[in-house]
Amino acid sequence: MHSPTPEERRGAGRADEDALRDFEVAEVGDVTGRTLLHLPCGTGLGVLSWARRGAAHVVGLDPSEPAVETARALAADLSLTQDRAAFVAAGVYDAAEAVPDRAYDIVHTGGGALRRLPDVERWAETAAALVAPGGFLYLAEPHPLADALDDETGSRVVHDYFVRDPWPDAGPDTGPDADPDSDPDSDSDSGGERAHPVGEVVTALARAGLRIDFLHEHDAALLPRYGVLRRHEDGCYRFPAGRPRVPLTYSVKASRPA
Repeated sequence: MHSPTPEERRGAGRADEDALRDFEVAEVGDVTGRTLLHLPCGTGLGVLSWARRGAAHVVGLDPSEPAVETARALAADLSLTQDRAAFVAAGVYDAAEAVPDRAYDIVHTGGGALRRLPDVERWAETAAALVAPGGFLYLAEPHPLADALDDETGSRVVHDYFVRDPWPDAGPDTGPDADPDSDPDSDSDSGGERAHPVGEVVTALARAGLRIDFLHEHDAALLPRYGVLRRHEDGCYRFPAGRPRVPLTYSVKASRPA
């Protein structure tokens, strides 16, 4: 098995890099002493960010072996042993059988993960089954409304919001809001990217037995998907001042009663 070189690890980011956006940290809250599962985790920067914020045990799952090997190497750079940070190579739909524990205080997913999965209900059932009683699932995804707008200005509706077919010529992790922490070969679950309407996602989580605590919409994007977006001090991209805005990201917290 290939072990990542120092150069490859640097290409994936620094082990001590904070990969979390401000609103994610605020909405998830204090993770001190809690267990957390991140799926899919890409090269693990998000998982390691939660570990550095005090999570007692974090697990990352990703279908890409190279991404998982890089994540393990980055964890070693932080002197995190496997009982603090573990990484598993497996598809998202197989998570319940692949991860070391059967329930976690927090299941974190997003960053474009749903765009690479064709079956949202199956995803919701898998993720919900891994939430411990009293725990919650947290999702932060690119808003599908943004996919319906033109790529130049984000001001005109040019695509059908409700189309669920894969986008033409869309390779894995190549969409404008693809998470830079993801691995370009990690798309074994999807067969292309597609948009999932917000209502479909929230309904799937509710049907899987979780209680929806909130659905928030944000005017910030992780990447400059439209040429008019401007980078702010928090590292996110937003429309210029005075320009009508649309949601670029949404987040959901869904809990399992104790």
